[in-house]
Amino acid sequence: RKRSFSRLAAEEAGRILESMGAEVKYYDPKGLPLFDNSESVDHPKVQELRELVQWSEAQVWSSPELHGNMSGAMKSQIDWIPLSLGSVRPTQGKVLAVMQVSGGSQSFNAINNMRVLGRWMRMLTIPNQSSIAKAFNEFEQDGTMKASAYRNRIVDVMEELMRFTYLTRDKAE
Repeated sequence: RKRSFSRLAAEEAGRILESMGAEVKYYDPKGLPLFDNSESVDHPKVQELRELVQWSEAQVWSSPELHGNMSGAMKSQIDWIPLSLGSVRPTQGKVLAVMQVSGGSQSFNAINNMRVLGRWMRMLTIPNQSSIAKAFNEFEQDGTMKASAYRNRIVDVMEELMRFTYLTRDKAE
């Protein structure tokens, strides 16, 4: 959607990470084919996603909660991330933060399921997480988040993501 609250939450997280010195890249799943295991592996959106996964040291996954779970678009993105490329697991040891937005009351179903998938992919899923209830009330017209406990929580999550990344990353340039 033009005004996707999960995207706006991810962009807010990105601004916070950039203020802490991180280099941030976003993935827009628009045009990503449904996961078909191999037929579309050469599709440009699949290749873009895989390149970003390999490039990253840490990731932030942000999804709306739909029908008590993450969105199908989010799951399709995760499905396209391979468990191995040759003998290398592209997600192994990378740090993961999970966030969700809801149109109604606060819930944790989507983030709990993303957490399970992150562990399955051998990612270091941080203990902290963010769930934004009634997300339609939490953003300004320009897409930035209003000052609130929900935004403070995203700041806390991004600080923890940075700490875990620095603690676990290789010591190379």
